[in-house]
Amino acid sequence: MIVKAPHALLERIRDLPDMEYGKRRLVVLLSPLGDFDSLEYAQALTPELTRLQASGISTLAIGIGDPKGADQFCQFTGFDRKRMIVDAKPTLHQELGLYAGLRTPINPWPGLVLMCAGFGSPGTLLEVIRGYTGDRSAPQRIDRDETIKASPLPAINGSLFANIGGEGYLRPFELATIRLRNMGEVLTNWRTYVPRDDFITQRGGTYLLDCDNTVLYSHKDKGILGFSETMARPLSFLDPYLKTSINSQDIN
Repeated sequence: MIVKAPHALLERIRDLPDMEYGKRRLVVLLSPLGDFDSLEYAQALTPELTRLQASGISTLAIGIGDPKGADQFCQFTGFDRKRMIVDAKPTLHQELGLYAGLRTPINPWPGLVLMCAGFGSPGTLLEVIRGYTGDRSAPQRIDRDETIKASPLPAINGSLFANIGGEGYLRPFELATIRLRNMGEVLTNWRTYVPRDDFITQRGGTYLLDCDNTVLYSHKDKGILGFSETMARPLSFLDPYLKTSINSQDIN
């Protein structure tokens, strides 16, 4: 079944560089920039940006925040700042019917706390547990010679994970350590990442558009730590569209 991209999405990206009709485009609507999902998604995408470009796929991330927060976000995650725009309010998210998260009458914080505990956020607790138990179906995230600074823990060398759990897969506590580092970064710079708390429960979505604006793939986040249908390999939906190897001519 052929599905055309939502009109609101096409209108939003129509005049943006590399987002024009006639090419494949990956558009990622992030949750607020200080959200676990936004950081992890960007960290997963960053190593693949060159291969996406070489495969003829233009990439754009649309976050909730402001330009200062986007600068900090890209500096921390390594994501290309030129491939990101930010909106102060999740207007496009709402137009696309993306999940706003649990809403409470007092303020958004009780809803966020409940979602972190799994209420109105299917899959969150299992994904948190996976971060501690490891996952043999997921790739290794920390190299042996890499040093991770995840306050309040002391600096951790990647060899620790290798010595305890081996290599070649996601070892116990490996993903939890990365998430702790992400959390420390956000809490230290909270108002930079999240200028206002109104939308902290808002979830994101993913759209892979073909040259003719048909949708090759889409995903709407159902909860926290649910930015992909396959969290062990969150970018597996791109596999059919990516070149297996690249050379310098591909990206010139």
